[in-house]
Amino acid sequence: MATRSLWGMRAKLAVATSAILAGSAAATVATSKDPDTTLKLCTTIPLRLMRDAVTAASIAFDYEYSLWGLPEESIERSKIKHEVHLRSARKLQELCFRNGGIYIKLGQHIGQLEYLVPEEYVHTMRESMLNKCPVSSYDQICEVVKKELGQSPDKIFKEFDSVPIASASLAQVHVAQTFDGQKVAVKVQHTHMTDTAAADQAVVGFIVNTLHRIFPAFDYRWLVDEMSESIPKELDFLIEARNSEKCLENFWKLSPHIAEYVYAPRVHWNLSTSKLLTMEFIDGAQVSDVKAIQSFRIRPNEVAKLVSQAFAEMMFKHGFVHCDPHAANMLIRPLPSSKRSIMGKRKPQLILLDHGLYKELDFATRFNYASLWKGLVFADANAIKENSVKLGAGEDLYALFAGILTMRPWNRVIDRSVDHLVIKGSASERSELQMYASEYFPQISELLRRLPRVILLMLKTNDCLRAVNNSLMQGSSLETFFIIGKVSSEAVVEAKRSERKSVLGRLDVWLEEILLEVRLVGMQIALWLLQLRRALTG
Repeated sequence: MATRSLWGMRAKLAVATSAILAGSAAATVATSKDPDTTLKLCTTIPLRLMRDAVTAASIAFDYEYSLWGLPEESIERSKIKHEVHLRSARKLQELCFRNGGIYIKLGQHIGQLEYLVPEEYVHTMRESMLNKCPVSSYDQICEVVKKELGQSPDKIFKEFDSVPIASASLAQVHVAQTFDGQKVAVKVQHTHMTDTAAADQAVVGFIVNTLHRIFPAFDYRWLVDEMSESIPKELDFLIEARNSEKCLENFWKLSPHIAEYVYAPRVHWNLSTSKLLTMEFIDGAQVSDVKAIQSFRIRPNEVAKLVSQAFAEMMFKHGFVHCDPHAANMLIRPLPSSKRSIMGKRKPQLILLDHGLYKELDFATRFNYASLWKGLVFADANAIKENSVKLGAGEDLYALFAGILTMRPWNRVIDRSVDHLVIKGSASERSELQMYASEYFPQISELLRRLPRVILLMLKTNDCLRAVNNSLMQGSSLETFFIIGKVSSEAVVEAKRSERKSVLGRLDVWLEEILLEVRLVGMQIALWLLQLRRALTG
């Protein structure tokens, strides 16, 4: 009876909400300067809100009903909870697919939060959200191509495959061949994106603001601001094209020692517009596909190190960062110029795709962020606190900030052992991290509210890279943290050298550089000894 009453109340609330939204929609359309667009939004938003409400209610009721009365630590409760997690993840997956657009991006992000949400959600989202998104019909694709380039695909290209090789939240990719024989990848924006992007922002804004009014601790209003700024840029493929060229230019200018190991597809500018992007086609293995990488005679740990170094260089030296590095946006192929080693191994080249979301770090932010990571790698509690405060975490939440960045509790963050930041990826470790996330949810929400949006995107990037690293190494590795420590430390020294003009100031930096080299050599020796011990113990 209580259950029936609860569902009856929800039904009445849904009817009342629909009536209010319908009345508001009619009034808005009548007074709008652009009635057609406004009508689309006002018919889309209530439908999406209704889907959101039904899905949320269904998931909440499933947890409440299925786990009712089961002892906390019992085997039966664990089994039932696994089943509920799986059902709920599939419901959330269906909601993301039905709503599309930004919801797909949210699903992708959930797929990266390996240690913060139940693994059933992570696996469900990761398997479906990266390159198996809803597909636009070939007729819709032809409509976009004709509108953007003036003619249908068969007139523009010698060959154009009607079946896409990948589909993402904003667009899908088709293989084609130009009339001069070049194989290309054509990224075509979904026809509905211009309208649904605005609707998605409105819906997410409504949900986030409503939840904040009901639950003040749930404050993700920054997400609405970030979406409002980033989505229009991601919908302009010419911005993406310029970002890809600037990214490679930065590697050749600022990080020439690894520039040949990082690549982005060449843009065909004469066949590109704001809604259609034609690029060089590149064969490669997805960065998380260990078997395919090994078939190239490339070691997965070499790929993990290359990914870590490339993004460390972007964050700490370039200040221009690719902020969507999930597995579907990175390919690996053998370095074209490399020969096989004596053992038959090849060197990897990292291919960066989807350059729509970049963030620039100003000098102060880049310096403080590099100094923070240097402190984290060398377990320097004072440096961690000082730079966390400078980045906005505050005197009270700096330890939590360090924990979110490293996925380590504070006592491990400041542990002086060489492998203090390494995550083994075991079930017990994952469970412990999820428990921390649940226990400190209000503080995490407050921290996210405080941090500058550019740092929030660094956290997102960090989550993506951690997920990729875990796919390659089944956990994090000491080698990748050594690389992060080395690059962040070099960036700090370079920044200080550029600022200090006096002889004493330069001498101080020179001494710091010598000390840094000693610490890095010590860390490298410890790393070799640890690897040797692991090899001897099997």
